[in-house]
Amino acid sequence: AGALGFTTSRTTKHKAADGRLTPSLSAGDPELAAIANAMKAAKAGVLQVNSDFGDGEFEILRQAARISGRPLSALIIQVDHEPDLWRETLAHIENANAEGIEATGQVGCRPIGVLLGLDATVNPIGNHPSYKAIAHLPVDKRAAMLRNDSKLRRKIIEERPQDSFSEWMNYALTRAFELGPDLNYEPDPSQSVALRAERNGSSAWELVIDLLSSGTGESLLLYPFENYSSGSLNEIQEMLTHPNTVCGVGDAGAHVGTICDASYPTYLLTHWGRDRTRGERLPLEFLVNKQTRRTAETYGLLDRGILKPGYKADFNIVDFERLSVGQPELIRDLPAGGKRLVQKPAGYAHTFVSGVEVACDGEVTGERPGQLIRGAQAVPG
Repeated sequence: AGALGFTTSRTTKHKAADGRLTPSLSAGDPELAAIANAMKAAKAGVLQVNSDFGDGEFEILRQAARISGRPLSALIIQVDHEPDLWRETLAHIENANAEGIEATGQVGCRPIGVLLGLDATVNPIGNHPSYKAIAHLPVDKRAAMLRNDSKLRRKIIEERPQDSFSEWMNYALTRAFELGPDLNYEPDPSQSVALRAERNGSSAWELVIDLLSSGTGESLLLYPFENYSSGSLNEIQEMLTHPNTVCGVGDAGAHVGTICDASYPTYLLTHWGRDRTRGERLPLEFLVNKQTRRTAETYGLLDRGILKPGYKADFNIVDFERLSVGQPELIRDLPAGGKRLVQKPAGYAHTFVSGVEVACDGEVTGERPGQLIRGAQAVPG
């Protein structure tokens, strides 16, 4: 629960470290109805849900939205085992709106992907015994050894750990791609690590070592595990252009050393408005509105998201030709030296909050005019 609404998880993807499902998954209909009644009494907030959308699930959410009288927002994600389920969910959202329930689907702008690397949380060769023997070394030294020590390379390539992670990695490499300087988040399926290795007459593990040990060992692979069942972003285009969707799903830096979604807002503009080559692009004005005014309206923040006298003056001045998401990099600035993935964009000439410049060419100015809000904001005046 928070200033803008209540969120609950009803998906089996969310688990504790020991494998237990999150308690919210077992919450019955009466508990959800009680929360909906509380939102009705408060006359505030959006009811937001992350769900696997099994049989009958949307009807439960529809009833909760009816009880609360509040807007409903649900994550829309394409999953490989049911690649068309997202369309069914969007159809339910359309029907809910036709019945007078304000409902939206939150959609992403690219695959949801784990970043694999020597120093990332998920290291493809991390469980190979010969790699474990050097895992304590600085990453640049590990990379050099993987490049130059042919005996070590051969051992790692030939080792076949039987743990579940390594078994899964055999599959993951059929869907993983090099995330090179071009930062291609819509790679052709033929460029997967496994297929490239097959064409080269080598093993996938050998190519993994070659790719991840290049340079100082900071190279990464992209493993898109959702929103990429067809090997393109055509379904994402359908999601983005649907009238009942808003931008969402991106987890920013929440997954620290595993996933980096912080560049979503920039990628939405660069890929869909300028750089896409494997399908249609979208108008820049549509993309800006989609992630500003449209999102603000969804959460009742009616004082922002539009450049108009009296409204909150939060905006970017962008050098669109120079705009880029930046290479993902690992930094260690969390407590106890914890690591996280960041992406530093380029092309934001000026950033203003409440009319005050807070960043210039990507460097903060030291001004902090932002203020705490405790709920929806009315139209100015």
